[in-house]
Amino acid sequence: MTTSAVVMMVFAMILMWGGAAICIGIATKNRDK
Repeated sequence: MTTSAVVMMVFAMILMWGGAAICIGIATKNRDK
């Protein structure tokens, strides 16, 4: 595996987890209202 592929994979994982965290946060906020 090349270094750029690893960097892209890590970046994609961070984006995925960030998106999931935002979605969970919005869902929790909407549930509280």
